[in-house]
Amino acid sequence: MTTPSAEPALRVLRRDDVLAAAADVDPVASVQATLLAHARGATTLPDEAYLPWHTPSSGAFARSLALPGAVWSDRPAVGLKVINSSLDNPGRGLPRAQGWTFLFDPDTARPVAMLEAAWISATRTAAYTVLSARLLAAPGLDRIAVLGCGALAESHLDLLGAEYPDASVVVHDLDPARARALAARRRADVADDPRTAVEGAGLVVCTTTTTTGYLALDWLAPGALVAHVSLDDVLPEVVAGADLVVVDDWDLVAADDRRLLGRMLREGTLAAPGESAPGARTVDASLADIVAGTHPGRAADTDVVLSNPFGMGVLDVALAADVHDAALARDLGTVLPP
Repeated sequence: MTTPSAEPALRVLRRDDVLAAAADVDPVASVQATLLAHARGATTLPDEAYLPWHTPSSGAFARSLALPGAVWSDRPAVGLKVINSSLDNPGRGLPRAQGWTFLFDPDTARPVAMLEAAWISATRTAAYTVLSARLLAAPGLDRIAVLGCGALAESHLDLLGAEYPDASVVVHDLDPARARALAARRRADVADDPRTAVEGAGLVVCTTTTTTGYLALDWLAPGALVAHVSLDDVLPEVVAGADLVVVDDWDLVAADDRRLLGRMLREGTLAAPGESAPGARTVDASLADIVAGTHPGRAADTDVVLSNPFGMGVLDVALAADVHDAALARDLGTVLPP
């Protein structure tokens, strides 16, 4: 007599499965609930693992990121996102980034699901921006600027279009053809340069891959919210001069030495929330603080606000768990027996 295997089956959700299941999921609500859990100490958020290299074929920058995380709630979500990218991929007809998000059984630690990661990663980022806008944008938001016109911009426009259907949208990209293509799909205007795109916008969304800052403080309209979900678009003067600086998690900032805020911390021009140092701009709060009501957020309609998330693995894991639940309810995906 054969003893049944105790190993669980693995459900694989490819992109079409993820998209079908996601129709039953509210990503903004998922991000908000996860940030509230984070504020209450009901998450585990380790440092990300980062592997950079230059491709043998052309010397383009490539990297692999691994972001683990857990959310401890009535339905715990435990998992890991692995997402890789190469800057040459768009020229090959491939998305810049792709990978898998794994979910683990919280009791046995066995993998129970793997989900295509690119949609989840881009959507949780866009959902974070929408939540940031709900909590931090000035009233009467009527113009949105998007810098960078790749897949992340597309995800943002999906969610922002639903949130602000009457707002005008202007896009800019270093590749004018890519900007025109996105604008045609989204009924947006195209700006020939980033300053023209940004001026007068109540919400500025940075979705580029640049590692060279260019966005100046005097480009920003009074009351503008900058959703800096990229790497280095804003100049240090924006961080120093913004009326409110909000991050997703300070420990992520402190552990990072590559992106702007991490570099400023090491240079002594940025300080942790609640701390001060000569010549340093103190970070005001995390978005989780604002969700939980422990920080009031924007003080005046004319304040310039910088939202600078580094990317929390718990948001990917939580959204993946919500998508997985929806997939189970509809029996989507491919089940691989142990």
